Amino acid sequence: MSLSNFYFKDFSFFSLWTFLLCSALSVWTSAQGEVLVIGSNLPIIAAPGDDVILPCHLEPMFDVQDLTVEWSKPDLKPDPSDEYVHLYRHGKEVPDMKMASYFRRTELFMDDMTHGNISLKILNVSEEDNGRYRCFIPKLRSRVKAAVVELVVDPNFAKTSTTEMPLQTPDPQDTTPTNGGGGLITPAAALGFFILLILGGAGGC
Repeated sequence: MSLSNFYFKDFSFFSLWTFLLCSALSVWTSAQGEVLVIGSNLPIIAAPGDDVILPCHLEPMFDVQDLTVEWSKPDLKPDPSDEYVHLYRHGKEVPDMKMASYFRRTELFMDDMTHGNISLKILNVSEEDNGRYRCFIPKLRSRVKAAVVELVVDPNFAKTSTTEMPLQTPDPQDTTPTNGGGGLITPAAALGFFILLILGGAGGC
């Protein structure tokens, strides 16, 4: 192998790695500066009649006042006449394409939209509101323009959340009641007492 061929191959190998490294850094840099729609990984649980907030925001902080924000239920068959749970466009709510069951029951936090808060408040929820909700910003320059939040309306939620923890009942297998009814003797204590009686009797003999 000639010296020139050696340097050419070495230079080509170095150039390839330089190109790959620069490409990776470019992708990483763009991803770091990209605005993402972030929802909640955990379901939002509420009782019937509660007012709930479905959390959704943009990271990093980004003003969305001039963008369209769509809240919908992706698991329902879309109806062109009432497609949205809540539709925000041109700085205000658009009720014309809103689902009838959500009329006057939803709102955004208008003052916080400059900070990227696009959470949806739903008033007086019922079991019919159960399901997944999709928050979508169609004109956001991002690979992640949407997030999904699940709402669970549980009739038993209010009862279980306010009820005190019951006192722990002893396991009958772990305790032995006395005839006096005043206390409890464990099996280990009874066995030890029995052994002492035997040893005492043997010593007396």
